[in-house]
Amino acid sequence: MSNAPLMPKATAVWLVDNTALTFDQVAEFTKMHPLEIRAIADGDAAQGIKGMDPISTGQLSREEIEKGEADPDYRLKLGESKVILPPAAKKKGPRYTPVSRRHERPSAILWLVRSHPELKDSQIMRLVGTTKTTIASVRDRTHWNASTLTPMDPVTLGLCSQIELDFEVQRAAKEKPAATQYGGATLLPASETTRKEAEHEIATTTEKQRDDMNVDAVFAKLKTIGGKKAEDE
Repeated sequence: MSNAPLMPKATAVWLVDNTALTFDQVAEFTKMHPLEIRAIADGDAAQGIKGMDPISTGQLSREEIEKGEADPDYRLKLGESKVILPPAAKKKGPRYTPVSRRHERPSAILWLVRSHPELKDSQIMRLVGTTKTTIASVRDRTHWNASTLTPMDPVTLGLCSQIELDFEVQRAAKEKPAATQYGGATLLPASETTRKEAEHEIATTTEKQRDDMNVDAVFAKLKTIGGKKAEDE
């Protein structure tokens, strides 16, 4: 809260006209010069200004005025005003860029487009304070200065902070995860190789048993054929 009352000159007019306070007391309370208060009292200043009662607005009490009138050295204390001013709404607009840095924005846009293609146009606009038209012209190389543009980090240029850049990059990464790239051949996990070896051993053992059974069957058949021939003789 300010130490001066609302409408100090109008308040000074009312105090001069309606109280016996000294010029110094009125000047101290309204944060004005004592000569200004004297000029108001003489009618040389504040002509046509309607006095404002500080008691009705709650900035001064009747008891406070009586204390001041009784003691010329007493300094009036400002009370809390009954008039509540609404807080000023914060206007949302494009990010302000100093004039000395504005010609460097295309270079920063080119750096962002190449280094962080995942960023949306709206994010680039927030970071460097530009427009979609400028971003599109830099992307398409149709910017009037495209031939001489050099990619430059916007943090280095002072267009945004590293925290702001990291925040936008992380947000873009969450919304659009990067595609996994092929990193070359890798070894199979132990569980996969062990399973394949075990299956191969089982298949080999089964095949061997099958072959053994076939050999036994052949020999048995040969013995039977050989026995019959011996009996015939």
